[in-house]
Amino acid sequence: MAVNTLSRITKAILAPALALGATVGFASAPASAAVWNTCDQYGSTNLNGYTLYNNIWGSGAGSQCTWANSATNWGVSANHPNTGGIKSYPNSTKAINKSITSLGSLTSDYNISVPSSGAFNASYDIWDTAHRYEIMLWVNKTGPVGAIGSWQEDVSLGGHSWGVYKGTNGSNEVFSFIRKSNSSAGTVDILPILKWIKDSKGWMGNETIGDVQFGYEITSSAGGLDFNTNNLTVSSS
Repeated sequence: MAVNTLSRITKAILAPALALGATVGFASAPASAAVWNTCDQYGSTNLNGYTLYNNIWGSGAGSQCTWANSATNWGVSANHPNTGGIKSYPNSTKAINKSITSLGSLTSDYNISVPSSGAFNASYDIWDTAHRYEIMLWVNKTGPVGAIGSWQEDVSLGGHSWGVYKGTNGSNEVFSFIRKSNSSAGTVDILPILKWIKDSKGWMGNETIGDVQFGYEITSSAGGLDFNTNNLTVSSS
């Protein structure tokens, strides 16, 4: 369940100003030849137009480290306890800053390797610049996780078949598209999804799309699990 997603973004943005205490235990980063790694709670870096966040934002979290071989090849090692509630959303963020009608295209390619245990989803998280609307696209999920709000309908958009859920987290509207079956690689045509929300459903207006994120909402990964983003690119025009 995508709980308090606005606060996780706010915390990531404010991270440099925060004092990182001992409330989160940190594991060691992978021994790969990474160009960047961090085990800091809100550690982040900018690489080739993408911002990578470790982003341990939920309560009761364990240890987690994020590493990157490049802007588009990165991963996470996490050991979060088998308790309820999202612990983290390590992610890659690409700034778009264009209105829906001014976008000629907005697509993403993904290739991931995820565990067969634990509780998590691998998802896009798309925000308007005012943070009034959050569009989540779940391409993979495992364990007892679910979307905010209620089921609306099933649709085929952007090259995938989804179950659509609509709700609110108390801070913003949330539209969740849950892929009907798990996928580890593919292309998502995001713009038709945004236009469907705007034009076909009237759930939002001609919003300016701020960030397109992709990452892992991790509820539990007891014993230590690895989440590998073999390739993740976001393109717009």
